[in-house]
Amino acid sequence: MGPAFASGLGLTLLAPAAWPQAEISAVSSRPRPIRERLIPDRFPAQPSIAPSWSIPVDPLGFSPPGAIYLGSRNALVSLDFIGEDKLLFTFRVPGLLHRDAANGEADERQIRAVVLSLPQGAVEAEKVWTLHDRVRYLWMLNDGHFLLRDRNNLMQGDASLELKPYLQFPGPLLWVEADPSQKLLVTDSHEPAGTAPRPGTVGSPVSASAGMDVDNSESNAASGAGATPDTVVRILQRDSGKVMLVSRVRTTVHLPINADSYLEDLRGNGWNWTLNLSYFDGGSRMLGSFASTCEPTDDFVSDRLILVTACGKDVGDRLLAMTTEGRILWADVTPAVAVWPELTMAPNGLRIARETLGVSHPVNAYAPIDTDDVKGQWVTVYDAATGDMALEAPASPALDSGGNVAISPSGRRVAVLNAGAIQVFELPAPPPLPERPGEPSKK
Repeated sequence: MGPAFASGLGLTLLAPAAWPQAEISAVSSRPRPIRERLIPDRFPAQPSIAPSWSIPVDPLGFSPPGAIYLGSRNALVSLDFIGEDKLLFTFRVPGLLHRDAANGEADERQIRAVVLSLPQGAVEAEKVWTLHDRVRYLWMLNDGHFLLRDRNNLMQGDASLELKPYLQFPGPLLWVEADPSQKLLVTDSHEPAGTAPRPGTVGSPVSASAGMDVDNSESNAASGAGATPDTVVRILQRDSGKVMLVSRVRTTVHLPINADSYLEDLRGNGWNWTLNLSYFDGGSRMLGSFASTCEPTDDFVSDRLILVTACGKDVGDRLLAMTTEGRILWADVTPAVAVWPELTMAPNGLRIARETLGVSHPVNAYAPIDTDDVKGQWVTVYDAATGDMALEAPASPALDSGGNVAISPSGRRVAVLNAGAIQVFELPAPPPLPERPGEPSKK
């Protein structure tokens, strides 16, 4: 399960309300209506195009997890491209869970990793790793390496699946993410006040007691009013491990960053929000405003492109693509029966895969869902520059924490775990992002 989505200022859930059709505006463009949505309001029975290759997963030892896991948000699978012609596929190996109650350790599990060559699907390397919790454990890097998380440790591996120590934290590592250029890492770790750093661990400068402080009343009540927060958020340089910024917060956070700034959603009146870009070296700029009935989620697709996910009443999510210059590229509405989104970006930032659960009815406080309401998992691949749909496909088994979709570095190949195989789709080249204002055309 991913971290709670919150900005550094702390945000509060708003009362449900419709999102007015014309209330999307940006600094460099006049308000514009949401265009007619491209995504059909139904679960896709078949991919919109035929896969170029299919690699059966049963011979690899993969067993689909049971429906009992739906709703638990356990990370059970990861699927990633290593370059254009190799896939890294990892998955939980079924078996008895081991618990070391004496040492207070979380459940131990086995993860099998295989590197597959395309198009044949031949196994080039394989390993079995022992990990100790059920949340996301692997993050692919753009240079052919990946990061593997286990307890306090972050390790680095490559296509040979050999692991090397990378970073060690004073307490259990909860979450990892990177800026699009992957020069910076954001980490969340559990470090109660008084945790003594050990030699070789990532440091905690004095500023860890100050800085941003996410307001989460539920977490605050659980830990006691005025208690020192137990979660430490760091921004580190990936190549050196040097800590640039550090702060204590009350819950794990998603902190969207690019190479020189981070995003905040500032609450206005009613259901209005303003997207603010704050620079690490000081100063900020307002990018635009929009409406949402829930706390929005922001993600950098590339250093220049931001995807905002917002909510409306009795409708699906609202997607808004905006540049760091404040220019709106496109906006769209997703079906109300597509829930629990997970995003995967192409390393070049030109395509976005959005996977959701396809359910039988819209979900709200009065109409929850159970496993019988889940039809399957729904994958939609967008061209980042235009919002056009490049691919729509089902994914099976349904994995509510994601990990079963990958996009190649060029954005021209998409891999989806579906119907007992890894299906690989070849797509046309994605359109480029528009040039910056005043930038010479690349044509």
